[in-house]
Amino acid sequence: MEETRKDSRRDSLFAEDTAVDWRGRPFKPNKHGGMTAAVFVLGLQAFEMMAIAAVGNNLITYVFNEMHFPLSKSANTVTNFIGTVFLLSLFGGFLSDSYLGSFWTMLIFGFVELSGFILLSVQAHVVQLRPVECNMMQVSSSCEEAKGYKSSIFYGALYLVALGSGCLKPNIISHGADQLRNDTDLKQSKKLSTFFNCAYFAFCTGELVALTVLVWVQTHSGMDVGFGVSTVAMAMGLLCLISGSFIYRNRPPRGTIFTPIAQVFVAAIRKRKQICPSNAEMLHGSQKIMSTNSTSSTLIHTQKFRFLDKACIKIESGNETSDESPWRLCTVSQVEQVKILLSVVPIFACTIIFNTILAQLQTFSVQQGTAMNTHLTKNFQIPPASLQSIPYMMLILIVPLYETAFVPMARKITGKDSGISPLQRVGTGLFIATFSMVSAALIENKRRNNAIKFNKSLSIFWIAPQFLIFGLSEMFTAVGLVEFFYKQSIKADGMQSFLTAMTYSSYSFGFYLSSLLVSLVNKITSSSSSSTTGWLSENDLNKDRLDLFYWLLAALSLINFFNYIFWSRWYSYNPISSLPTPPLHDLDPDPLHGLEEDPQKKGNFNSLIV
Repeated sequence: MEETRKDSRRDSLFAEDTAVDWRGRPFKPNKHGGMTAAVFVLGLQAFEMMAIAAVGNNLITYVFNEMHFPLSKSANTVTNFIGTVFLLSLFGGFLSDSYLGSFWTMLIFGFVELSGFILLSVQAHVVQLRPVECNMMQVSSSCEEAKGYKSSIFYGALYLVALGSGCLKPNIISHGADQLRNDTDLKQSKKLSTFFNCAYFAFCTGELVALTVLVWVQTHSGMDVGFGVSTVAMAMGLLCLISGSFIYRNRPPRGTIFTPIAQVFVAAIRKRKQICPSNAEMLHGSQKIMSTNSTSSTLIHTQKFRFLDKACIKIESGNETSDESPWRLCTVSQVEQVKILLSVVPIFACTIIFNTILAQLQTFSVQQGTAMNTHLTKNFQIPPASLQSIPYMMLILIVPLYETAFVPMARKITGKDSGISPLQRVGTGLFIATFSMVSAALIENKRRNNAIKFNKSLSIFWIAPQFLIFGLSEMFTAVGLVEFFYKQSIKADGMQSFLTAMTYSSYSFGFYLSSLLVSLVNKITSSSSSSTTGWLSENDLNKDRLDLFYWLLAALSLINFFNYIFWSRWYSYNPISSLPTPPLHDLDPDPLHGLEEDPQKKGNFNSLIV
């Protein structure tokens, strides 16, 4: 019995912690959590997205026109900023799960983000903090690029926003989902799926307001006023977060989340010369119940990454098992949690190209719009960045329809609570995304030919299809990926925010890859014998070959889709076996005993996909 208790403590990543209220007392189910508490988190999601989207989606205009950076450097500045936002989400998830908890992480870094918006507004308003005004679109102009303290203030403000937003994002999703999670029932796919769709609806609402109202304010009233409105929106989001403080269910931090993971790798390396037993029941911890709660959970042993099973091999000294440290001997459940983390990495990697496409829609496609006819009427012009609002107008209608019509219909066919599985949803989005770049390439070629041959400007609405197609793909991919990772975090409990952050870090790698591709394409194409300059090396899109760059991305996206099909088929879902805790003498030595009686649980567990 004592050995079982010790092993339960060592499986701290998976063991359930009782949720608490804002004072650290055990939560009351009838008072804390539920959809009411989640609504306050969704309010923060909408306002924070409104604030940062208004900055990020039109940032290239500010950097190019006000900071006087060249076009390629302006595009890279935007993609590096957005990439940093999402990369820092890993840091925010780590802090939340290990030390601060999701609520305090959101509160602290929400104010960090707010300070960044304030500093951006001040710089945009004070003329002395920016370079001398100059028209970058004039060929003969030689505009002074922002350097020295002007550049330092800009980057300081920008990366304060990045730090705050990055640490905020994964905790918004995980904290909101925790409000709907019941400790006694880990299979609440229907409620969680609804929440993730609601979160995406809040995201779309914030994006839509940012890309219409706030971008219009930036264009007609100045970037200083526009950044000021973003500051107010962020303040409103923090007010929403604080307003729900008394009814939140908070999951306490557990100390560093990486120690149990490191123990598995260290133990496996130390015992690399050992031979794994053919019977998994001989591995350490395979026959025990995880805790003494009324409902306890354990992970079923899987065959993948068998080298990690060596961490569970017991070393016997004589006739007795030696007392080994946690760095030399781990339990099966502890090893299976690490296997889960390794298994989701290929799925995560397959979404990087998807987010590289998103980077183009927020940079080059905006510049594409500035080279087109933006007049809706004689007296009204559409800000190019506002064109990104078109898919969100569509999604605000489609997301509720997806939840109320498609999901119930698909549920009857597939038997899944979420209609289609998260992995199927991600795959659908990745396939659709390819056609966004195909549309972008065709329209850019048409726009360029009209400008060069006929000196005519196409209407800006010609580039609307590429935004619409990608918006539809994002509804499938983004929501499916968040739902997939959160469900994995339920199994590797204690890492909700960190695993959710992996979803956002995919955006980061996508935007960084965009910057790398731009530089790489310029270097390769400028050295070719058929061209003296690169595809994207000029500040004039009529001289650049943006259409060829879009075709390259379309090809990479299609290859990535087939790569995803391979890895999604390879991925195996390791189910949680929730069993009531019997007296110790009644424990069944076979943890899989009785599962064959349930027809829904027949078959090979390693072939199941969430």
